[in-house]
Amino acid sequence: MDLDLESAIGARIRQLRIARGLTLDELATASAVSRAMISRIERAEASPTASLLARLCAALGLSLSAFFAEEEKEVSPLARRNDQPVWRDPETGYVRRAVSPAGTQSPVDLVEVSFPAGARVSFPPNTASRGMSQHVWLFEGEMEMTVGETVHHLMPGDCLFMGIGDGHVFYNPGDKPARYCVVLDRPRS
Repeated sequence: MDLDLESAIGARIRQLRIARGLTLDELATASAVSRAMISRIERAEASPTASLLARLCAALGLSLSAFFAEEEKEVSPLARRNDQPVWRDPETGYVRRAVSPAGTQSPVDLVEVSFPAGARVSFPPNTASRGMSQHVWLFEGEMEMTVGETVHHLMPGDCLFMGIGDGHVFYNPGDKPARYCVVLDRPRS
C-alpha cells in the first residue's frame, strides 16, 4: 500500500466532507459506505476500492477525475501525461489515469483505464450520481458491460453510453488487459 497516496486520499475525502458540512454519518448515509470504513479511509488505515471511492465521490458531488485532480491556483488547458493523476484499484489492479486538465470547469472528464484480464468491478445504483452519464470507448481487449439487466459485449472501437446512477458492472472476460477511455459528463452546477 502506498502510504503517501492513501494519506492523500483520506485527507481529500475528509477535506471535501468538512467543506460540504457533512458529518461522517451523513456521508455514510449518502454514499452507502459505513461510517467506520469512511473513518478508516480518512485516517489512511484502509485503501478504498474503485466501487467504494466512486460512491463516496458521487455523494460528495464530484467525479473520480475531479477527486484526483490537484487543486491548482493557476489553471492550464494542457495536462501533460507525466502530470496526470494515476490511481490503482487495490482490489482489481485496474489503473485509472485522469487525462483531463484540472480546474477548467468543464463538465466533461476524460479517463484512460487499463483493466486486467478477469477483473470485475461493480458500481451499485447511487442516487447521488443521477444525471451523470458516461461513454466507454474500448481501444484494446474486450469488455462486458452490464447496465441494469442488459449485458453489452464490447470489442475494440465499440463505444457504450450509460447513465452512472443506475448501477453497472465492468468485466474483462478476455485473457489480456483491456484499455479504454471513459468520457464522463456531469451536469453543470
